[in-house]
Parts: sequence; structure tokens; C-alpha cells
Amino acid sequence: MELQAGVIGAAVGILAWFAPDLVGGGDEITQRVLAGGATLMLIPLAFLLRFALGPVSYAAATPGGLFAPMLVLGAQLGFFCGALCRMAFPDLGIAPEAFAVVGMAAFFTGVVQAPVTGIVLVIEMTAGFTMLLPMLGACFAAMLVANLLHSAPIYESLRERAARRQRREDVTRTAGARAGNTR
Repeated sequence: MELQAGVIGAAVGILAWFAPDLVGGGDEITQRVLAGGATLMLIPLAFLLRFALGPVSYAAATPGGLFAPMLVLGAQLGFFCGALCRMAFPDLGIAPEAFAVVGMAAFFTGVVQAPVTGIVLVIEMTAGFTMLLPMLGACFAAMLVANLLHSAPIYESLRERAARRQRREDVTRTAGARAGNTR
């Protein structure tokens, strides 16, 4: 387990050395996306990379965050969809930054399955209520998809994973104690 964590940590460290903007909690990335300062061509690459980093980091069973990375992914996905819509419909005056805000709430809702929490958090972070109706629609769709796929909320899945790990450790400890008693 320690070797796996070390290898993953070293890989993330190397990535941080060469591309420091792609690692970390993601607050700077989210702010850059919301301000419209993201490079459209790099967003899919950054999204895929950060999307992969989450499960890889959790595979090492090391402490890490979920909240900020979820918001980064939602903002990037929303901004990218908004930019594509703006290119497809240039006369509509579409603001990809608005899509980023909605994407944050929808992605959070799809993963955590707590739409009200997602909406309140994003409104609190952006200090804007103007996107409330689009967020409600997007969060409804995210909940619908998650329910149709029978997807468990992420925190529930992580709690069950930790409980399974604890049970395995308890069994190993008990077996070791029994082996020590029979000698």
C-alpha cells in the first residue's frame, strides 16, 4: 500500500513540477474558468487529466479532497459545453462562464446527489442568484441520470469502502491474534 501511494505521489509530483496549474485543490482553475480566462483547447485535456487523478489518488488510500475537484470538473465541463454552444450559435450571445456555474452545481449534484446543497454552495461561491433556474434544471437532470444509472452518492460509496477496509483489517488482526495464541 505504501509503495502504491509513493508511486502515485511521485507521479503527481512530477506533473506538478511540469504543469503546476493542473494539480492541487483547483480553486485557481475554477476562478480562471469562471472569469473566462480558460483556454478552450486545453479544457478537455485538463478535464480528462483531473478526472483521472481523482480515482488514482483515492486508489492509494491517502487523504485527499473531493469537494474542490468536483467543482473544478463541473466548471470545466460546463464552460466547454458553453463554448461549444457559443460556436454553434454565435448570434445568441451565449456566455460560457454561465454554463460553468451551472456545470459546477450539476456535476456536484450528479456525484453527491444533493441538489439543494450543490445549488446553495455554488450560489454562495459565485454570489449570484441569476443562474438559479438553469441550475435547478441541470441539477434535476443530473439527479435523474444518477438515479437511472443506480449510482450511489460518492460519500456513501466512500463510507462503505472504508467500512470494508476496516472489516478486512479487523479480520487480519483477529487471525493474527489467534495464531499468536496457538503457539
